[in-house]
Amino acid sequence: MSDASMKEEKKGIAIGVICPEGFEEPMRSALKRFPSFEPVLLAYRNEEEAHAIAKRLMEEAEVLFFSGPLPYMQAEKQLKFTVPAHYLHLTGTGLYRALFCLERQSGLQALSVDTLTNSMVTRAFKELGVEQGSIFTYDGPGVFSRDDLVSFHRRLHEQGSSMAALTGFRSVAQELTKLGIPNEWVVPTEQDIIVGLERALLSTESRKNKESQIVLGIIAVDDSVRLFDKIGSEHEVQRLKLDIHRMVLGYAESLDGHLTDLGGDEYLFITTRGVFERETGGYKYIPLAREAERSFGLSLSVGVGFGLSANEAGTHARQALRQAREAGGNISYIVREDGGVIGPLEMSEPLEYNLALLDADFIKKAEQSGMTLTYLSKLSARVSRKGQTDYTAQELAAILGVTMRTVHRLLLQWIDAGLVQSVGERKSQTKGRPKQIFRLVFMGGDLGAK
Repeated sequence: MSDASMKEEKKGIAIGVICPEGFEEPMRSALKRFPSFEPVLLAYRNEEEAHAIAKRLMEEAEVLFFSGPLPYMQAEKQLKFTVPAHYLHLTGTGLYRALFCLERQSGLQALSVDTLTNSMVTRAFKELGVEQGSIFTYDGPGVFSRDDLVSFHRRLHEQGSSMAALTGFRSVAQELTKLGIPNEWVVPTEQDIIVGLERALLSTESRKNKESQIVLGIIAVDDSVRLFDKIGSEHEVQRLKLDIHRMVLGYAESLDGHLTDLGGDEYLFITTRGVFERETGGYKYIPLAREAERSFGLSLSVGVGFGLSANEAGTHARQALRQAREAGGNISYIVREDGGVIGPLEMSEPLEYNLALLDADFIKKAEQSGMTLTYLSKLSARVSRKGQTDYTAQELAAILGVTMRTVHRLLLQWIDAGLVQSVGERKSQTKGRPKQIFRLVFMGGDLGAK
């Protein structure tokens, strides 16, 4: 087995991300949408540092991802890449903001443009309904430097041909600002980054090897006893069970998978990891419950297991289902081959809040601090549904189903472990002392999230 495959089995696919200082947060935000990645992000002050960073990252990463073509080319000139290397392509979605800013700053009568093509800029003018001025796009050598681009914009500006510059590089924009040339950096959008990361993911050996890995999932009808007790006729109960079976069978077919009725209102499906990842939008949501709620007024819990064997995947699927039920149902979790947890995945709608990926080491640390998997499940489900990470002790007690005395004891342990922070107070609507507010920092992406 290759070193890369062993690394993926233990943690995730190691990706080395190289970007300019100040652009780390958008990169991290997009990376949260890829639970398969184990990112190592390093920032540079200027593109000339990119090759040294890339050389360092190649020793530990399975794929490299550059924030743009300039740092990529700087690295390529001095290195021989030993792993797949990709860079961020601008699709033009950030162009609208840049044009709006330039229009207010200096007008759009004449522009010099790099990185973007003439057709992209022309199309943006047309879609915005703005009269197009003169556009001069960089048509120099395919391998260029920052100085080449600065000289291009500067020459056109000094000739009076261009009134402002559009550039895809922050360093070029900074240099043009020093020269007093109106300009705007076409900032890559999160969608641009996501498209680039998807391309990087598909190029990795680990990802290719995982495509055919077996995935086991268990689908359970929530509170089925209460549901069936509402139905007076046994025949109607049997008809409903048949309808549910048809619905779940249809879902298994959409996964190109196999379905087995386990009895007791549980169903086991088997599929491959590649198909499952595509059908869930990269482990973000499972739309099955939308149909269940709309058609039958019921909710489902789903546990999915990855493993190096069918037995291991089945064990992880059962663990994931237990977490989904402990979180209150109508939700799904995935337990990976290394024991890490992806989730919660909302069942009816894609999550607005970024899903969490908690690795096995973090889970162990949390349990040592009194945060059991039951508490983790309930809190992560609450955060995903509400998008809220700040709570009072009273609210936490209600979510966890414990007494105030217990929650205060737990909060002391969690604060000591760095899982929770006290961030202020909330004035009471009635007379009394203000209530202290606690932030679940482990759900904010700083701890445990990978």
